[in-house]
Amino acid sequence: MSDAWVALEPGVDPAERIAALRRAHDAYLTAGRVERPVRSVVADSWRRSSRARVGPETTVGVELDDDALTAYRESHPLARVMPLVRELMGAYATDGEHLVAVCDALGRLLWVEGPLTTRRKAEAMNFVPGARWAESVAGTNAPGTAITVNRPVQVFAAEHFCRPVQAWTCAAAPIHDPATGRVLGAVDITGGDRLAHPHSLAFVAAVARAAESQLALLAPAPAAGSVQLSALGRDEALLVVDGRKLRLSRRHSEILVLLTHRPEGAGGDELLTELYEDESVTPVTLRAELSRLRGLLGSELLRSRPYRIAAQVDTDFDTVARRLASGAVTGALSAYTGPLLPASGAPAVIRLRRRLEDQLRAALIARGDPGLLADWAYSPWGEDDLRVWRALASVLPASQRPAALARVREIDAWQSR
Repeated sequence: MSDAWVALEPGVDPAERIAALRRAHDAYLTAGRVERPVRSVVADSWRRSSRARVGPETTVGVELDDDALTAYRESHPLARVMPLVRELMGAYATDGEHLVAVCDALGRLLWVEGPLTTRRKAEAMNFVPGARWAESVAGTNAPGTAITVNRPVQVFAAEHFCRPVQAWTCAAAPIHDPATGRVLGAVDITGGDRLAHPHSLAFVAAVARAAESQLALLAPAPAAGSVQLSALGRDEALLVVDGRKLRLSRRHSEILVLLTHRPEGAGGDELLTELYEDESVTPVTLRAELSRLRGLLGSELLRSRPYRIAAQVDTDFDTVARRLASGAVTGALSAYTGPLLPASGAPAVIRLRRRLEDQLRAALIARGDPGLLADWAYSPWGEDDLRVWRALASVLPASQRPAALARVREIDAWQSR
């Protein structure tokens, strides 16, 4: 069984394991080395937490107040599956005096439910609705780490990076949009040592799968001829045509991104220039790629003379651009799941990628909202973004500013080499 599942092997005394983990945690903080009995999934998370400058005594903050939280979670896709989550997990949580929590893709807790006495204890570490438990701000924890690694994770006691959380054990699994595969959030169960068992993680993973199935059932049937393209944060785009999912090759992904950006179409010579840095690539190579793509999509969808998509295509990158144009910066950031085809070296894709990044970055800086700036700065694509880190440091409260300023100096020194 993978070490992502086994937090406490059968027959191991929990108290002895906790003591050993605390020694390993102290050794990591003082010497930067990870020793047994730390599992690899936890060791990797500790390293990420350190790189994000999470302190071992950190207590997370609440980012969404009551009014903002109510409005946000009512409109969140996971609101539709909360009755199912409660039905599946309610008795389990109540009988074991555990908490059930559901967070969004940024690690913000939307619902935290369970026995009142357990909720009161959890309030001491701000495990409450509206608080952000992303790994980059809260350190190793089940919901935040499950979202980061995009798989079910169990975190036992002193495996948590931050000491205020080490009295707890939790298990979480990500929930995905069944249409696009995008992470919507995670479902988590939090409580005492009794959760340190493979069955608790298998249970929460099963609940996540049930939630995804329920979302698929609740989704409206795609309109005839509807086409959706998801290319943000993906090296290979996902195309959905009339409910049929197609994972495209990198080159086909680039072609479709360019054609959806140019609904009027493009000639072969234009596509050749926009797709290939290497001028030695011949038109025959491009025609072969287009022929294979037409075989995949059908001649009714991919037309020629000029090459064009004969349907209205909804794309995730256009969604971000539209929201930015309307001033909906929060909505634009929530739809931005990463750079456009990040591994692509096609000149036209690079220009589109940079344009969207620059527009979103400029909007975030102009808004000056600490939460939005932190969401970008602590993301994989924003961890080295000097402009955003400087903007974040300038708007943070004085007590939170030193860590951001330290990151500014670190990035500045690295980029000045």
